[in-house]
Amino acid sequence: MWDLAMSILFSSVLFVVFKLFSVLKIETFYAIVANYFVAGLVSTFFYTKEVSTYNLSQKSWFWGTLALGILFILVFNVMAKTAQNLGVSVASVATKMSFVIPVVFGVWWYQEKVTLLNAMGICLAVVAVYLCTLKDQKLTLETRTLLLPLLVFLGSGFIDAGIKFLQEQQMEPTDYPLFSTVVFFGAAGTGSLFMLVNSHKRPLKINIKNLLGGIILGVPNYFSIHFLLRALKSETLNSASVFTVNNVAIVLLSTLLGIVLFKERLNFRNWTGVLLAVVSILLVLLF
Repeated sequence: MWDLAMSILFSSVLFVVFKLFSVLKIETFYAIVANYFVAGLVSTFFYTKEVSTYNLSQKSWFWGTLALGILFILVFNVMAKTAQNLGVSVASVATKMSFVIPVVFGVWWYQEKVTLLNAMGICLAVVAVYLCTLKDQKLTLETRTLLLPLLVFLGSGFIDAGIKFLQEQQMEPTDYPLFSTVVFFGAAGTGSLFMLVNSHKRPLKINIKNLLGGIILGVPNYFSIHFLLRALKSETLNSASVFTVNNVAIVLLSTLLGIVLFKERLNFRNWTGVLLAVVSILLVLLF
């Protein structure tokens, strides 16, 4: 339970940092790429064993983990495009509700048992996430524009399901920092490639503010993944419970932090979502 709580805390800190990016005029994409390099370096610091490139590539989880890192940055770009074209609310809802995919995957692939009250809690969690992220403006979606949020939903869900699947591939807890290193450097390398490809449109230059933003983001980013991996090893909670509680509690805590730190206001639907989030967590954890 401690590991799950720490993952929720560090993940919620990420949303606070993202909010600060807009306040401090930090360019999000460049800070994100820098963040992946920083998170990868932090991961190597916590890995105490010796490792060679050949031995690393022989790990059963290596190539899937590298692909997962590439997916990290690709999903982020689609998420940014969704927010720009359709609004932040659409991107946020699509991202948060994607926890349904790893939950279904855990029940189907690993035959995880879910009680009736657990299932009710998961269904309530979906409604809670939707209501918490719903803003006052009307969302008008055309059929042709649904592709972007659908890709965000699927991509985010596959990332979480992929983390669970790879974590089960004979990965020892001592390998978690190494796993994180591969994921983060895979994302950093792909992001750097994007920047190089687009350098003819926008010349690359070092921006200290973006680098500092990456450092501030990179450290909690590493720990959010590290503690999530440890939580998935829990003997008392299955992955369906972990992903449900993790995602809903992140929405709940980040919403409360937004109220306290940034004086954000919630409408009636948001407060209803907060209440349902608490109930859903209790149903998943206690029954």
